[in-house]
Amino acid sequence: MASSSYNCAKPQISHPLSSASSSTVHLGHSPTSISWNSRQPNRTHNIRIIHSALHSPSVLHFPKQPYQNPLIPIEDDSVNVQVQPKTHRHPQWNLLQRAAAMALDMAESALVSLELQHPLPKTADPQVQISGNFGPVPEQSVKQALPVTGTIPSCINGVYLRNGANPLFEPVAGHHFFDGDGMVHAVTIDNGNASYACRFTETQRFLQEKELGRPVFPKAIGELHGHSGIARLLLFYARALFGLVDHKQGTGVANAGLVYFNNRLLAMSEDDLPYHLRITPSGDLETVGRYNFDDQLKSTMIAHPKIDPFSKELFALSYDVIQKPYLKYFKFQPDGTKSQDVEIPLSMPTMMHDFAITENFVVIPNQQVLFKLQEMIFGGSPVIFDKKKKSSFGILSKNASDSKDIIWVESPDTFCFHLWNAWEEPESDEVVVIGSCMTPPDSIFNECDESLKSVLSEIRLNLKTGKSTRRPIISESEQVNLEAGMVNRNRLGRRTRYAYLAIAEPWPKVSGFAKIDLFTGEVKKYIYGHKKFGGEPFFLPRDDNCESAEDDGYIISFVHDENSWKSELQIVNAINLQLESSIKLPSRVPYGFHGTFIDAKSLINQA
Repeated sequence: MASSSYNCAKPQISHPLSSASSSTVHLGHSPTSISWNSRQPNRTHNIRIIHSALHSPSVLHFPKQPYQNPLIPIEDDSVNVQVQPKTHRHPQWNLLQRAAAMALDMAESALVSLELQHPLPKTADPQVQISGNFGPVPEQSVKQALPVTGTIPSCINGVYLRNGANPLFEPVAGHHFFDGDGMVHAVTIDNGNASYACRFTETQRFLQEKELGRPVFPKAIGELHGHSGIARLLLFYARALFGLVDHKQGTGVANAGLVYFNNRLLAMSEDDLPYHLRITPSGDLETVGRYNFDDQLKSTMIAHPKIDPFSKELFALSYDVIQKPYLKYFKFQPDGTKSQDVEIPLSMPTMMHDFAITENFVVIPNQQVLFKLQEMIFGGSPVIFDKKKKSSFGILSKNASDSKDIIWVESPDTFCFHLWNAWEEPESDEVVVIGSCMTPPDSIFNECDESLKSVLSEIRLNLKTGKSTRRPIISESEQVNLEAGMVNRNRLGRRTRYAYLAIAEPWPKVSGFAKIDLFTGEVKKYIYGHKKFGGEPFFLPRDDNCESAEDDGYIISFVHDENSWKSELQIVNAINLQLESSIKLPSRVPYGFHGTFIDAKSLINQA
């Protein structure tokens, strides 16, 4: 995994959106727009391929909308967001504000004209990033009595929810898939009956742009590159100075993670506070508002907090790209009481998308993807891979009140966008970390010549010697890109045998999922079928009894058929990888990010 060979093309100094080198990564659904590894299934003794047998019919057409209107089409009167709402409320601006708005709009138009004279890199080209089933959909009010093929297991009663990026407005310039407004898709299961709804998370950003009828908040990945990125920041803060927008109540999109904690469903992205959502008795979704844990949380929170299955505490990090401390750790008691912040000493702002917990420790990755805003001055991306930096993991007591006892263990050339689990092995003084090591490390953010690889790895951190080892869990001949997934959440932070991970091929689509034996490297694959793709496989234990077999449960995942243009929710037996049931959905579900499941008993106590 030598890092010196990475060759990621960056925007040229002459213009931040100038043409970059060609890439094989496309997000579209036409056969000519993807790089497909026509690799035949491996039929060695420890690989078993299981194909899905259910298919869905019909085609849903997706009309394109002009820029000044919402990007998504609106299909019924119950939808909150309308193309041309009759009750659209115009901002009550004074004469100075109107003049400032007109001048700033003219400046932005000139900037866009300059940007469009140059080809966009594929990592910021909306025609790539939100094409096909990566494209947005309208809100959907609750649809009841959905068709079910097979039998939904009787132990599954509650709501499966999945977050994702779903831009309301068509981008005027650069756009990365991660930049879209948050939308949550919910399937409610009640004694074998199923309903579906999807709603935007009404962030402060979303509400202001909806009122203005256009996108005005800068897009962190798609737009903030080079000189035009600086210009966009200046435009935005000039609008804020004149009171045309308000950034003090947060700028996040809440499109990545979901967690149910202290009787609240929280939607998160690491650039803001969480947003509290509520599930209505009918199975619909509504946004309660930005949530600061009763004024206890004063900073952003990453999108992957961890709930300890035994103590029921929630653990989280917060990182800052502008000023020190660049990283803070904190936790919440089951009743929502927050600990004091623990400042983690980092010399530079670092990408910190995920972390891990064990029974006694938090495991903090300090890796080589950094934020350097000054790179924009020279025409580059503020997200960079620093091959000179040495990756390491910090091991800190869960109950620490400061960082003086943190143990840093180097793990050279390691970048894990996600960590699936970690546990302690006291007999060897080691903490074992399970994660997918991604190369090139910044390929999600910057266009690269090298094909992305995501290798499921075991990383051993010796707390006594300060040394580490790393090995791929799957043999090289059977290697496959594995990204997005989980272990049995009843055993998070403890030694686990199985992980359930998305088969991210052809990247960035997901053709199925794999059940991996972390001890032997055995892989069992469940493939969705021809032109069918899904997302994160969510493991739902049959019950909360930790004494049950670790793999006694079900895998839940949205699956989209690119032939019929229809979507479904599949429920797969996690022991034998046989399809138990499929719920046909009334509308298309785009590929998205992370999900959770809330059982019916927990919903009764919803805040």
